[in-house]
This record gives sequence, C-alpha cells and structure tokens, in this order.
Amino acid sequence: MASRASSEAPAPGFSVPIPALPKLGRTWYERGALYWLSRARTTVFIVLVMAMFGLFALGLYSGFRDVLPPAARVVWDSLQVAASAVALVWGWVKQRRGHREALLNPPTPEETLRAKRDHNRRVPGRIAMGRGLVLLAAPVMPAFAAYIAGWFAAWLTVWEYPSEVGARRWLEEHRSAA
Repeated sequence: MASRASSEAPAPGFSVPIPALPKLGRTWYERGALYWLSRARTTVFIVLVMAMFGLFALGLYSGFRDVLPPAARVVWDSLQVAASAVALVWGWVKQRRGHREALLNPPTPEETLRAKRDHNRRVPGRIAMGRGLVLLAAPVMPAFAAYIAGWFAAWLTVWEYPSEVGARRWLEEHRSAA
C-alpha cells in the first residue's frame, strides 16, 4: 500500500486531515506561496476573461450604435458612460454584501464541494441561454460588462473566501471533538 502524501496526513494534534477546497486544495490552511500563486493564477485568468468580455461587449455595442442616427449616438453614448459607472459600483457593492453575508454563515467543506459540482452542472445550460440573450442586450452591453467587472474585481480582492472560513470552523469543531 502506498504511503499518504504529506498534505493528506493529519496535522500534528489533529485527528482529521485538512480538507481540500476547490481550486485551493489544502493550501488555504497555511496560506503560503502555493496559496498565493493559486490566487494570482485565478486573478490573471479572470482579468483576461474580463478584458475579452469587455472587448466583446464594446464590439457588440458598436454594431448596435452604428444603426443610430449621429445625434442619437452622442446621447446614447453619454447614457452608456453613466450607466456603466453606476453598474461598476453596483456590481462591487452587490458582491461585497454577498461576501459579508456568506462570511456570517460560511459553508462547510462538503457544502463547498457540492456547490462547485452543482455550479459546474448548470454552466452549459446558462451559456446556451446566454447566447440568445446577449443579442437582445446589445444596447446595454457596456453597462452589463461594467457590472460583471465590478463584481469580479470585488470577488478577487477579498482577503479570505467564505469557503476558507467555513473550512477553518469545520476543522476547529472536529479538532475539539477529538
């Protein structure tokens, strides 16, 4: 029988192994270099996705904008700038409120894994539905992209995810039970 990896072995004084979290593995426990590398990798990926989505949104919007008369373009562009600024802040605030609520009742490691599996199952259907809706949203795509950018920026800049807090609490409960 093969020996267990050091990350699977219980920490000294613990009778249960440190739970693995999606995308973070067991690095969340000590928050060392591998943890911050994982967070940096996620940040770079999300920033690239946001940049591509922003370019897509502006391209789609410019196609809609071309059918407007020149006088209406100035007014519509001004409205889009204002709506995008509001949507950026709204996305940030909405994510931070959701994060604060999630920290009050963080998920256990099992709930985190279940939520990740459920999310992965729903994504293909949402992508298919979104393809049709994106054409209807062309007139407001810059504001929508700003909302998404604000939401992701707030999500990427938190110190600790609710799944980490929940895993720490779960670990403390199981340590005291041992």
